[in-house]
Order: sequence, then structure tokens, then C-alpha cells
Amino acid sequence: MQKLVKGRFGYIIRVVGVSQSRWARQMLTSRQDHEKVRTVVVPVVRHYSSLRPLRGDLLKFPGPNYGIPSRGIGMIVARVLRGALKIRYLLLGGTIAGGSALAKTYEQWKEALPDTKFLEELMPSQEELDAIRTALISYRDKIKDSVPDFTLDPKLKELGESKYDQLVLWFKERLDDAIKAAEEEKTEGSGFFTDGEFLTLSGMANSLTPMLKDFSSDLKQHAISFSAMGSAAEKEREKAETIREKYESLQEELMQVQLKYQKEVERLEKENKELRKSLMLRAGDKIAHKKIKKSLIDMYSEVLDELCDYDSSYDTQDHLPRVVVVGDQSSGKTSVLEMVAQARIFPRGAGEMMTRAPVMVTLSEGPYHIASFKDSTREFDLTKESELSELRKEVELRMLNSVRLGRTVSHEVISMTVKGPGLQRMVLVDLPGIISTVTTDMASDTREAIRSISEQYMSNPNAIILCIQDGSVDAERSNVTDLVSQMDPQGKRTIFVLTKVDLAEENLTNPDRIRKILSGKLFPMKALGYFAVVTGKGSKEDSIQAIKDYEESFFRNSRLFKGGVINSHQCTTRNLSFAVSECFWKMVRDTVEQQADAFKATRFNLETEWKNNFPRTRELDRDELFEKARGEILDEVVNLSQVSPKQWEDALSKKMWDKMVTHIFENIYLPAAQTENSGTFNTTADIKLKQWADGMLPKKCVEVGWETLEDEFRKFMERAKNSKDHDDIFDSLKACVVDEAMRRHEWEDKAADVLRVIQLNALEDRSVHDKQQWDAACKFLEESVKDKLHTTESTLREMVGPSTKEQWMYWSYPTEEQKRRAAVKSELENILKSDYKHKNTLTYDEVTQVRKNAQAQGVDVDNEFIRETWHPVYRRHFLRRALAKAYDCRKAFYAYHQGLEGELGVECNDVVLFWRIQQMIRITANALRQQVMNREARRLEKEIKEVLEEYGCDRDKKEHLLTGRRVMLAEELKRVRQIQEKLEEFIYALNAEK
Repeated sequence: MQKLVKGRFGYIIRVVGVSQSRWARQMLTSRQDHEKVRTVVVPVVRHYSSLRPLRGDLLKFPGPNYGIPSRGIGMIVARVLRGALKIRYLLLGGTIAGGSALAKTYEQWKEALPDTKFLEELMPSQEELDAIRTALISYRDKIKDSVPDFTLDPKLKELGESKYDQLVLWFKERLDDAIKAAEEEKTEGSGFFTDGEFLTLSGMANSLTPMLKDFSSDLKQHAISFSAMGSAAEKEREKAETIREKYESLQEELMQVQLKYQKEVERLEKENKELRKSLMLRAGDKIAHKKIKKSLIDMYSEVLDELCDYDSSYDTQDHLPRVVVVGDQSSGKTSVLEMVAQARIFPRGAGEMMTRAPVMVTLSEGPYHIASFKDSTREFDLTKESELSELRKEVELRMLNSVRLGRTVSHEVISMTVKGPGLQRMVLVDLPGIISTVTTDMASDTREAIRSISEQYMSNPNAIILCIQDGSVDAERSNVTDLVSQMDPQGKRTIFVLTKVDLAEENLTNPDRIRKILSGKLFPMKALGYFAVVTGKGSKEDSIQAIKDYEESFFRNSRLFKGGVINSHQCTTRNLSFAVSECFWKMVRDTVEQQADAFKATRFNLETEWKNNFPRTRELDRDELFEKARGEILDEVVNLSQVSPKQWEDALSKKMWDKMVTHIFENIYLPAAQTENSGTFNTTADIKLKQWADGMLPKKCVEVGWETLEDEFRKFMERAKNSKDHDDIFDSLKACVVDEAMRRHEWEDKAADVLRVIQLNALEDRSVHDKQQWDAACKFLEESVKDKLHTTESTLREMVGPSTKEQWMYWSYPTEEQKRRAAVKSELENILKSDYKHKNTLTYDEVTQVRKNAQAQGVDVDNEFIRETWHPVYRRHFLRRALAKAYDCRKAFYAYHQGLEGELGVECNDVVLFWRIQQMIRITANALRQQVMNREARRLEKEIKEVLEEYGCDRDKKEHLLTGRRVMLAEELKRVRQIQEKLEEFIYALNAEK
């Protein structure tokens, strides 16, 4: 580089490069005006970098300079001018304020100054000067004996001294002119300067002259000493420049080759992705009708998924390799995983904890860039931002669902697969970030829970630990490095990743700190490899491609990379993913067969235990047991169709009578029987029956139908327990299913309305058609009265205590209250004996009489006590009368048919009433039976199927209802067999790929 600057004293030639003096002499010869020329030769010694500006490397590596650079004279002149110009501003700044004449003179003097802007570019900083000085002193000591004596060229010395004298003379003339102009302005009476101020300026000007003289002598001495060494070392300097030039050209050529190689690799990778996509699509078209062959990583991922369900504690059963991503919170763990997966698949947060559960991501090759969850068939297109957003929401939702009961983090694994062309095949597990402090919105044990999860995954001796360290913060603030060094002290399965290197370069003044980190000398932990990556530009909206371009651009232009702090193989997530994938598959090949052998031994032990404890029993897991129980329950529902119509009607009739007998006796029969004649009896009975049929009777009958259906179904379930093939392991499940189905089952809404109509019609009919029906009604009345009488007598027995016979035989004695009841009962029976057709109430006189008679016997009772005893006593008396009337009415059918029962002295209204009720029950039972057989049994079957479907999908429900060592052993044996088979299949495919 050459620059020719015209100054006041001629041309100043700045020469940068090799052979500067020769080029300067050629330039002087070619000039036509042959002015006096001062040559400034500026050698450039720098470490080669095609990606860094010249200014930053001018003096970084001084190199072997033989002799003092000729640039030193220009530097000294620049110092002189800088010192002189400072004084110039002090003097002339005040003079300008003195008046317009002095201002004009100052402007003319300023314009006449030589152009010194070029000195600003040439002036080095103080640190660079110190470095040059130190290098020159050390170099002088090395070569002082080898440099021959020489003398300065007299012409060069004379030329330097004359130019310096001219400069001092010119400066004094300009200063005198300025002072003179100021004096003239003062004599004109401008008033800007006082006498004292003017004398002060004059004194400063006079004091400047000796200072310039002293400086001139120093300048002459330095010029002589610097010039003395220049000519003798010129040959050595030219030789060093030639060597350095060759080194720089080789370094530049090497850098160009590296860049060209990297571009070519990227181009080939893109072509390889497109080619793989085409081949996969073409292969998919050919074998669309066949089962698609799984890739190695998919097979391995299925094994890990089985292990997650089988061995959630990750004990000795699960030592299969996986890449465990650990790091402090917000250190960039998730971002590294996203760069490896080439998609923004995780939710982002500004300093907030986003990863709340372990996320196992299986990376696999595929023709399309898609993602899917293990338990879902939906595929998310990662090339569309809308589906990427939905995927992130789904991941966040699954994490929140896994955190229950006030917890902040969860052990539940969220498993997903990411496929795409060119992805490195491996399995990574993203863990929650390690924290130092628990905030108020977290559970109190969050820090310990996160540490426990991390230790659980890292304790696997075959797990590859991807230790993420934030490069933008102080290394001393890291928590993860101590944890990793405890879990893997030898560093045999740890890969260290320094993130946010771009921020680290801005914040760190000493690049040696990064060099120590990436060489493993700063942290007390060891690792297989150390990598530096950039995972973002600070915006959540940046795409993966934009981040990748930014990362490559940063490392291409970074002074860390150019200065040798970071090696080329240690930077970019692309190199990191290659290294992790290679380490992952190496670990898989070394350990997978050992794991398969361990599962073989486990399977043998489980099979031996099964044969010893459950011989001649098939190994059924929970799902298979549930399906067997489902079939048995549905078979019992089908058996409902085997119940005959007569069985249904008998069961319905019996249950209906049990439900309504109390209401019939208390609210219909007894009130009607208290009337004086048969007409009033029938009228009261009709009114009561109609009110009953319009109100609660239909609903009560519907309940009877529902309960009868349940009872019959449970009878079949109970009979099944008595069979020789019964397996009691299903009892809890069957009972729970039946209870839930019955709870949900509801009779048809219109059933009650239909029953109301037919029941009203049946109760309105009072004509007994034949002798058979009459006898049936009489029998029905007798049995009903007998049952009620038996119940009433039992009640009385409890009220009065044991009889005399029972006292003698069973040694039981009545209480005081029972004695009082017995005394009152005896008095009440005397009243009924005296009046056989006594009404159902006592008069006041009768109550008084009974109380007095009891008092005469030494028993003190009140009126209320007497009435309480009266009700069961009178009911027994009434029922005995009704039973006697029923016996008398057996032969009164023909008198009833002819309407002559009143003339014969026999009133059979009771028989007719119970015949009407019996007909209503029979018709209602028939209607309910038809509903059960035609509709309700099928609806019950449907509801049972729905309950079974729900229970079949509820894993917790099945674990609660199907329990025991037999179930647990079968479950474990099935899982171990599946894992072993999948491992063997994977090992076979892995060996085939080799």
C-alpha cells in the first residue's frame, strides 16, 4: 500500500510493505519538480488474517525486525507537532477573542499549516508503543554484537537538520506575526485584552522559545541514533520481510482452502439430503403394500420407550446408552437440542423455567421434516410455522399435565420423534435446568427434585452426558460442572459444550479464559471433547437457518477463531452433532449386547418363578385378563335372555308387592275398612286407589323393574362364582363394572306414563269374572293378612316381653316398661272383647278407664302410653277379623256374582279390593317384563360395554382392580420378553449395517 501526501515542505511518501526504500527512491526520480522530499517508511508486521482489519494487527506480533523502522522519525515529528499545536490553541484561542484582525491572521496562519491528518492514522496507541519499545530493546540485546559499525550518511544528516531548523524558524515567525497583530489591535482601543493579559501572553510566547531549543537538541540526537542503525540492518530486514511474506501467503492460502472445503461439504450435504429424500420416497412407493422396515434408531427408541414404562426408576435393568442434556437453567440446553434437531420444537421463556419434565427426543432420518409423539398418530410438519407453534403448545401442555399436586417438575417422560433428511441418528433426553434458588412460585423441593432427576439419568454408566455451560456468565457461577464431575469423574462419557460464545467474546477482555475452558483447564471436570456453539441471536422468532448462518458468520469473523483460541473442529453445532452421534453409536455398539444378555437372565428367573408358583396357568397380563373378564361379563348379560317370562313376572310381582304392601294396608285398606257400610268402603277405596295410581305408583313400579333387572343379573354373576372354572381374580373388576353400569342405567322416560294408563284401567274394574279368580283373590287376601298379622304379633311381643312359658323355658324376664305394656295390653284386649266391631280409635272415657285399671294394678301410665299400645293391639284385632272374613268369603263367589252377599250376612269388599290390586300387579308385571326383555336388557348391555371401554383405557383403574403377585409377575415377564426380543432384533439389524 502506498500513499503520497503533499505538505508545506514537499511530498511526504508513506510506504507500506516490502522494499519501501527502493520504491521511495523510484518515486523521487519520477517526480518532475524535484522538491525536497522526506520519506516515511512504515513497515507492517502482522499475523495473517483475511477476515480482520489491518489496524487491529499492526503491532500485535512485532516479528524479527532487524534495525529500527524508518517510521520512527515521522513519529517524533508528529510528537513535536502535537506538543506545538497544543500551545498554539492556548495562545491563539485567546488572541482570536481579541479582535477581528487577529482572527484573520489566525485563519491565514492556520491555512498555511501543513496537512497532518495522515499522522492520526500512523500514530500508535501507548500500549503499542510499549510493545514496540520492549521488542526493540530485547532485539537490540540479541544483535548488538552481530551488527557492524557504520556511520550516518552526511547528506541525510544535513538534510534532517536543515528541515528541522526551517520548521522552528517558520513557527517563530508565525507566532511573532500573531503577537504583533494583537498589539496593533490593542493600540486601536478594542478593549478585549487588559495590559496584564497581554503581558501574560507575551511571557508565554517568550518561554516557548527555550523549550523549543531544548527539544531541538533532543530531536537531533534521536535522529542521529535512529539513522545510525537503519542502513546496516536493511538487508536483514528485507530477508525477514520475505520470510514473513511467504508465511502470510501460505496462511491465506490455507484459509481459502478451508473455506472452499467447508462450502463444498455443505453443497454435498444438501445434495445428499435431496438424494436421500428421493430414494426414500421412491422406496416408499414400491413397498407401500408391505410393512415398512424400521430404521435402527426407531428400533432403539422403541426399546427405550419400553424401558421407560417397565423400569421407571432406571435401576440396574436399564443401562442402555442415551444422550443426557444437562445444564444450568437458561444455559441454552434446549437451544442446543433444537439446533441438532434443526427445528424450534420447544416452548421458549424469558428466564422462566420451561422444561418441567424429561423430554426424550429420537432423531431419525426421513424424507420429510416431521415430529410426532409416541402415544399419538398426528405428525407435525416442521417446515410450517403454524404447525411448529402447535407442537410447542402441545409440549407445554404435556409438561403442565405431568406436573400435579403442586409440584414444579415431574419424572414422567415425554417421548417424541423428529425425522428429517440429514439428521444425525441418536436419542437425546432434555432435563430440567439446574437451579440455585427456589422462587415463591415453585414447590419447596424443586431444587432437590431437579438434582435427583439429573443424577438419576446420569448415573446410568452408559449414558453420554452433554454438559451445557453458558459462556456469557462467569464460569464460577456454574452448578452443573460440579455435578457432572461427581457423576463422571474420569470424563469418559462427558462432552462439554460452551454456549453463547458470541456474548462471551463481547464480555471477556482476556481470551485466554475461553482457551482454558475449551482445553479443560478451567473447570475441575474432564470430558471427551469440548465444543463452542452459538445458538441464537437473542430473538425467539429467529429460524434455525438464520441462527445457523449467524453462527457460521460469527466463527468465520471471530477474533477468538482467528487468534487460535478455538480450533475449527471445536466450533458450530454441526460439528457437535457429528461428534455426539459418533460417540452415541460407539457406546451403543459396545454395550447393547451386554444389556441383551442381562435381560435374558432376568427372563429366565421370572419364568422359573411363574412355573413354581402358578403351574398350569396361562401367563396373562392385565390387558389380557381384562379382555377375559370383559367376555365373561358380557356372557352374563346375554344369559338374561334365558330367563322365562313367568320368572320375570313372578320376580316383578313379588318385588312390587313388597314395595307397596305397607302403603296398601296403611293408606287404603285400613281407612276403607273403618267405614260403616260397603258403599262407603268402595267409595273410599276408589278415591285412595286413584290418588295412588296418579301419583307415586307408576314411578315406584319403574324402580321395581330396575331393581328386579339388577337382582336377576347379580344372581347370574353369583352363580358363576360357584362354577369350577371360576377365577376369583376377576371378582373385584366384575363387581365394579356392574355397580357402575347400574348406577348409570335409567329406565325409559315414557315408561311411567304408559304404566299409569294401564294401572288406572286395571284398578277401575271391580268385576271378578270367575270362581278361579275369586279363589285367587281370597288366597291373596289371606296370605297378605297373615303376613301382616305375623308382623304385628312380633311387634306386640317385643312391647310386652316374653310370655310365662318363655320365661320358664328360656330364663328371660321382661323389663319394667314391658310389664307396664303388658298390663295396658290386657286392659285394651278386654275393651275389644266387649266390643268386637270397635273402631280404630279410643274414646276419652276408655282411655281414662284403662289408666285407672292399670293404676289399680300398681302400674302408673299416661294417656299417650296407652294410645301407643293401642295401635298394635287394635291392628292385631282388625287383622284377625279380616282373616276370618276372608275364610267366610271363600264360598261367597256366587252370592257376590248374584249381588246377594249382603243378604247372606257376608261382606266381601275386602276380597274385591285385593282382587283389583292383584290384577293391577299382574298387568304391571307383564308390561315391565316386556320392557326388560325388549329394551332394558339391551340398554344395560350397552352401558356395561361403555363402562368396560372406559376401564380398558384407564390404566390406573385396571391396576387397582386387577392386583396380586400373579398379575405383577405376568406383567413383568411380558415386558422383559418384549424388551429382549426388540433388543435382539436391533442387534441383528445393527450387525447387518456394519
